Parts: sequence; C-alpha cells; structure tokens
Amino acid sequence: MSKSKKFQPPWLEQTASPRSYRSLYKWGEPDGFKHPNQGMYQMLKDIFQLDDSDFQFPINDGLEDFSEQIPCQMEDRLINDLKAIVGEENLSYDTYQRTRTSYGAGMLDALRVRQRIFENLPDVVVAPRNNQEITALLKYCQAEQLPVYIYGAGSTVTRGVEAVNGGVCIDMSLHMNKVLDFNDVNQTITVQAGMLGPALEELLNNAPERLRAQRRYTCGHFPQSFLHSSVGGWVVTRGAGQNSTYYGKIEDLVLSQKYVTPAGEMQTPGYPRCATGPDFNQIMIGSEGCFGVLTEVTLRLYRFQPENKQRYSYLFKNWEDAQLAVREIMQAESGHPSVFRLSDPEETDVAMRMYHIHGSPADGVLKTLGYLPMQRCLLLGSCDGDKAYARLVKRIIARTARKYKAFALTPFGVTQRWEKSRFTDPYIREDLMDFGILIDTLECAVTWDQLPKVHEHVRRFVKSRPKTICMTHLSHAYPQGTNLYFIFIARITDINEYLTLQYGVLQAIQESGASMSHHHGIGKQTAPWLEGQIGSANMDVIRILKKHFDPTNIMNPGGTLGLDMSEEQRKKKWGFRKKSDQ
Repeated sequence: MSKSKKFQPPWLEQTASPRSYRSLYKWGEPDGFKHPNQGMYQMLKDIFQLDDSDFQFPINDGLEDFSEQIPCQMEDRLINDLKAIVGEENLSYDTYQRTRTSYGAGMLDALRVRQRIFENLPDVVVAPRNNQEITALLKYCQAEQLPVYIYGAGSTVTRGVEAVNGGVCIDMSLHMNKVLDFNDVNQTITVQAGMLGPALEELLNNAPERLRAQRRYTCGHFPQSFLHSSVGGWVVTRGAGQNSTYYGKIEDLVLSQKYVTPAGEMQTPGYPRCATGPDFNQIMIGSEGCFGVLTEVTLRLYRFQPENKQRYSYLFKNWEDAQLAVREIMQAESGHPSVFRLSDPEETDVAMRMYHIHGSPADGVLKTLGYLPMQRCLLLGSCDGDKAYARLVKRIIARTARKYKAFALTPFGVTQRWEKSRFTDPYIREDLMDFGILIDTLECAVTWDQLPKVHEHVRRFVKSRPKTICMTHLSHAYPQGTNLYFIFIARITDINEYLTLQYGVLQAIQESGASMSHHHGIGKQTAPWLEGQIGSANMDVIRILKKHFDPTNIMNPGGTLGLDMSEEQRKKKWGFRKKSDQ
C-alpha cells in the first residue's frame, strides 16, 4: 500500500447551495469544512487496507439541486384552515422544507439523502408567531386528528422529529426565538424555545450592552451541536454540553418552562428549590415533544469570566490508572473542572495522529518513558469560575495526575487545539462519507463500578466487525459515575448494514447494564430499548402522562420515547428498503 503523504484526496470545499441535496446532510455552515489531516488519512488507509487510488473520486457529492417532488397528501380544506391560523406566508408544503424538518443530523439521515430515499415527511410545515397560534394549531389538529411534530434546529441524531405519520410540523426557529425576560438580580433569562445557542450566548456575553445588565453572563451549555441547536432542543432531549461537569446538564440549568399541550397550557414553578410534591420541571424535561410544544424556558445563568479559565492536559500510561485518577478528582470534594474529557487508548491513538504527535520526536520520547501506543490515555480539559477556584481545581487535577504518574502535556497546548476544533470536528464525516467511510456515535451513562465492564463489552461487539475503529471517551463526570461516548468508524454504504451495527451497539449497551442515553435523548432510534432499561412500571408512568397531556396521540407519534411503536420497531428490526424497491 502507498505510504505517500503527497497525495491529497479531493476533499470537497465547494459551498453547498441552500437547496442542494448536500445542504440537507451537511454539518453546520454551507461553506464550513474540516478535512482529515495526513495522520488520520494514513490511519484510515492502514486500517481499511486502502491506498490513494481509493480516494481519487468521491462517491456522490450531492451538490446538484434538490429535485424531489413528493406530493402533499393533506386535503385543501385542512391546508386552508391551517393558513388561516398562522398566515399563508407561514405555511409550506415544499418537499425540500418538509424533508429539512423531518430528517435530522444523524448518520441514517445522511445515508438516506445520499441514496435519494425520502420518507416520513410531514404534509405541511407551519411557523407560528406566538403561543396563541400554537394553542390554536393544537386545538385544530386534535379535532381533525392530524399528527403534530416539532422542529427546532434539526440537530437531532435519534430520529427525534421524523414525521412517521405525516401531518403537521411546527417550525419553532422562524419566529419563536426571542428573549422574553431577563433578571439581573436572580441571574435568569427567559427565552422562546426556538432561540439558537450562539444567539443566546452572544446576548449573555454582552449583557451590559445588550440587556443593561451589571455584568457579563454565560449559559454554560455547549454541546457539540452548539452552533446549530436550539434551547428547546436542549431541554426536550435532556441534553448535556461539553462543560457540564461544572455547569451541569440542561436539567440543572432550567428554572421553569411553559408548554402548550392538547390538554391546555402547562407552566412549571420558577423557584430555585421547593418541596411541593414531584418536580414538574423534571417530568417535562426530556419529553421530546410527546406531551406538547415547549414554548418558553427560564434558565439559570453563570458569570462569564473567560479570563479565569485554567487549561490542563495529561497522558496516563494506561486506561486503569486514568479511570482511578478521574474518579478520585470527581470525588475529592475540592471542586469540579468544567471540561473533563478522558480518551481511551484507541481514541488517544487517533488524537495523537490528529494533533501531529504520532511519529514525532516527542512521540519517541513518550514511548521511551513508557507511554505506549494503544495503552496510553489522554485527559484534557479546563476549569472555570472564580480565579482562585479555577486555580484550586487545576492544582487538584495536577496533584492527582502526578500520583498516577501521568505525563503533563499542559504546556503543549493540547486543550487549546481541542477547543479550536470541538464544534467543527463533525465536518470530517462528510469527507469520509464521500469515499464510503462512515463515522457515528452512541453514548450511555454508567456508575464508576460499571465503567470497565461497559467499556469492554461494547468495544468487544464493535470489534467483532472486522476493520472497524471504536474510540471511546468520557466527557461528563459526576462523583457517582460518568458517561461513555463511543465513536465507531467503518466502511459502510448500505443502510441496513449500518443499522445492524447501530442496533448491535445499542443492544450491547443495554446488556452491559448502562443507560440507553446520557444526553442525546431517545427519539425513535433508541425507543425499542427504553422499557427494558427503565422497567415496565416506570414506562407505565410515561404512558399515563402521555394520555393526560395528549389523549388522542397527535404529538410526535410513531415510536418516540417507546410509545406507539410499530411491530418492526418493537422487534428492533426497523430497516429500510432501497429506493428501487419502494
């Protein structure tokens, strides 16, 4: 096989036009790109036994204009009534718009678009301007038994908004994206659910100028989809940001919520803590549009103090020492870091290639010192908050790392390099898919004592498939446990072959005793495994809540949260036909 570093695959850098096929599966900005570097490119050739000739021509760039015409099945009478509610300019039955609001950012969505498979589209997309219009929409849809799906920003990777039963999609992004209230005394902000993460953070970071505040603030919620996800999406999927070890997951940041449901409006109490029965915020967070439409969210805020940030990075000799160290840091009761990311040996090996350390003189020194490839583990992160607090947490991390004989990489800027690319890494998947290589992720939550078993069991399944990369990291940690985030890379273009791998990983996660999701939600993808994880008694509570809020099952039907699943879903065999078979 060629070891040439001179050949450069024709990675695509042409902007995806707004109505191209590629725009439907492109991550982020139409002109955003990030290509595999030479280290990663060589690794892919080595593992998949490829050479430069296999990267001469992309399989399908998707740059041509979207030309699908899938007729709307809704009666004219219903369409006209919906127009009367939201205004003619706020209703569309254009096939491209219907696809955009049903397909998310998951690998299955991208594979289907690339293979021109379009299914499960809403009949119309409506963009309400206020809560009153949403109330009228739900009342009308309930009377006419029209299914209702809710679109925020389209970053779901769990088939969360896929319109399996057609009907109406409510697009929250166009109008429902405003600030409703800001309270400098309580350090809270209330926004509509369609507000995007960057818009919220820009407002908060510049609060003295934009909101007449006394100081600058941050929400502290930075998922990898931050640039392209909405506040409402964070809440209804019970999401986590990459800084959650300090700031908390979204359920820790939400103070109150307002929903419009078929049963009426639901407003949760806005107290920081109370003892008035079950916590209604927690009942509604993670409901994924099955109970109603989230319209408003009040969030707790933190002071924005980037000047106090303390970064760190260490290399441990093995996975066992690294696990002991991170658990000790989280249980030390001396404060928590903000970003806390530990990579296992395989992910560390890939990182060494991407950070240009693999094969360098520095790598030679590390090997001499006993930090060996496919054994060593990379820990990186940062500490936020008050200056003295951030420094204290960094010192505790350094002390613990020394105890476990970790090599300090902090002076080499490893964390800074990760920060620079943390929101752009998903662009790489487009390049890989252009040449028939798939990269996807699944995550779960574990207690510390479960971690070794879950890690080993899931990896064993993935590695049972020949020539498959399985990287793992923990990026959200707690005194009692953490998450495991599995990233697998394989040569796959067939959809059902992909689903076989994905379903197998989900099954392995459940068999090992981990939760079925840590922060991506359940959607329709993971739904068949939910009852097996939480138990039938708990699932019955979800069913009762569903019946209360949505007695005629118009809200996000088709298997979301394990409700009203098809027989194929229940059997975990929800595959897809080729377009020629449809």
